[in-house]
Parts: sequence; structure tokens; C-alpha cells
Amino acid sequence: MKSILLLFLAAAALAAEAPLLNDDFSAPKLATRRASRGEWKFADNAATCTQDNEVYKKHKDHGPIIFYDLAYTDATIRFAVKPDAANKAIVFTANSAEGHVFRLVFSQAGMGVRAFPPEGKDHKSISLGHEAAAKLKVGEWTHISVELRGSKATVKVGAVTQSYEHASIARAKSNLSVGFSFGTVSVKGLAVEK
Repeated sequence: MKSILLLFLAAAALAAEAPLLNDDFSAPKLATRRASRGEWKFADNAATCTQDNEVYKKHKDHGPIIFYDLAYTDATIRFAVKPDAANKAIVFTANSAEGHVFRLVFSQAGMGVRAFPPEGKDHKSISLGHEAAAKLKVGEWTHISVELRGSKATVKVGAVTQSYEHASIARAKSNLSVGFSFGTVSVKGLAVEK
């Protein structure tokens, strides 16, 4: 009887720690993933896409993107990206059912951090900060972690860690995305944990 109870407790602990989402990109299809606005290739446990300028214009200057439909409020999102020299921006966004909630924008100038207050018209965002040291290296994998807990976001990019606060971050989210503009970008190891 004691061993059954211990097995049950161990199984419950493992289930509690299981990720909400784990995309190792080993297959081109995943139920919660929508890769669009370009021809995404899935190989070597990574998703890679090169922006097509005609598709970019067709989508009103929005580049390739991978969406994950996943309901969460507090979570830690981890992934890695590898841009080429032609890449101009990589964007991570957490969205609610009503629109954008929190965004990171990586460019040659570093990382911009934005919040989207729900009362803002036309999805107007506000700046929470800019980190010049949080730059992505061309041709190299950069690991990114975004922890969203209540009104606080803690972002780790390589060796740079910074926290930001805004009430809108506490809103319930319905999906997240990683997208980019120009060049070729690879994404790997995307996981979402409670």
C-alpha cells in the first residue's frame, strides 16, 4: 500500500512539472503550432524560414511567423533563435484573446520591450525598456527565456537578465508567437512551463 501511495505521489509530481508545450521541431506538424507567411523547413530539430518579399508585402509588411495556440497566464517560455546577416528584426509576442499583451523586439540596436495596455486604441504599445546589450549574434544560437508572473516579466537573453513591470502583463494569454523580418531565421527548443 505504501509503495502505491509513493508511486501515485511521484506521478503527480511529474505531471505537475510537465511542460504546457514542448516543441523540439522534430516534425513539420504539431497540433498547437501554426507556421505561416513563408516556407518553413523542419530539419535537425529546428524550424528555418527565409523571408519572401512578395509574401511580406501581401501581409502588410509582416514577415514569417510561428504561432502557438495555448491558454496560459503565468508561464516561462524558452526558445533559441539564429538569425543570418540579412535579418533586421526578430519578435516574440504574448497575446490575449483581445490582442497583444507583451512583446520583445530584437534588432541590431538590441532588445526593445513593449506592453500593450488593454485600454490603448488600435493596439498602441508603450515602451518598458531598451537593452542595448541584449543583441542576437549573426549565425549563432541565442537562448531566450521569458518569465511572465503576474504583472512582472523577467527576460534572459544570453547573459543579460532584466525584469519589467506593467499591469497588462498579468492578463490571461491565448497564444504566443516568434516572427521575423528579412533574411533567414532558425528557431529551436521552444518550451512553455508553468
